[in-house]
Amino acid sequence: MTEQLRLMAVHAHPDDESSKGAATMAKYVSEGVDVLVATCTGGERGSILNPKLQGDAYVEEHIHEVRKKEMDEAREILGVKQAWLGFVDSGLPEGDPLPPLPEGCFALREVAEAAEPLVRLIREFKPQVITTYDENGGYPHPDHIMTYKISALAFDAAGDPEQYKDSGPAWQPQKLYYNQGFNRPRTQALHEGLLARGMDSPYGEWLERWKEIQREDRTLTTHVPCAEFFEIRDKALIAHATQIDPDGGWFRVPLEVQKEIWPTEEYELAKSLVDTSIPEDDLFAGIREN
Repeated sequence: MTEQLRLMAVHAHPDDESSKGAATMAKYVSEGVDVLVATCTGGERGSILNPKLQGDAYVEEHIHEVRKKEMDEAREILGVKQAWLGFVDSGLPEGDPLPPLPEGCFALREVAEAAEPLVRLIREFKPQVITTYDENGGYPHPDHIMTYKISALAFDAAGDPEQYKDSGPAWQPQKLYYNQGFNRPRTQALHEGLLARGMDSPYGEWLERWKEIQREDRTLTTHVPCAEFFEIRDKALIAHATQIDPDGGWFRVPLEVQKEIWPTEEYELAKSLVDTSIPEDDLFAGIREN
């Protein structure tokens, strides 16, 4: 294939790109694939989760600028391009009953209207492959669910010259994937592998919650081998210092154990306009061949 391969990853907030599919992106960058992260919101309403920065007056007052700077650093580490869609973080409502979402936030926008910047970006960047979240958002954050909605709409609309006529010439992506990195088989394998090595596992409570929820597992169609890029993934994640504690739970499993037990990142193929065989080990399967 003589045309440049291009991958677009659509995410809700800065830091999502580094916790979901980051090693995959770094792998493709190393192979010469053009990779663009589309970030829907600025993450303005995200809590400061790193205890070392909690109570920092400057960070709290300038959270938007701080999170933008963190995104710049993560982008450089991963070697990807990045674009902001310009929406305002909805926050994660808590309480019983849940409070209303803030006026003007991303999750309250009309889906067709909110999809326009993404349609425009798809038509400009011309990706063959797009990754995003499933209809549950990966977890039920309103911005993650809205990210799914605009991504699903934009995947089809970008290729239709009759839609969004003022948003550039039509371009039809060929494959749409849902990130499924936090899946039960991976979690179970890491849990059992740690215990077999006489090590503590941080996944016991996760697995118990899965039993309580009794939600069906997603279909994992695509396992991308990317273990050699786990270090880059972790560096990019740590760059989001307001969100990630480098001494916290994200890093309790040694990298060598992760590489040995589960050396891939997982996806669910949602739509494909090319022929491919399941299971896959490449997001561009069926595209390279054509």
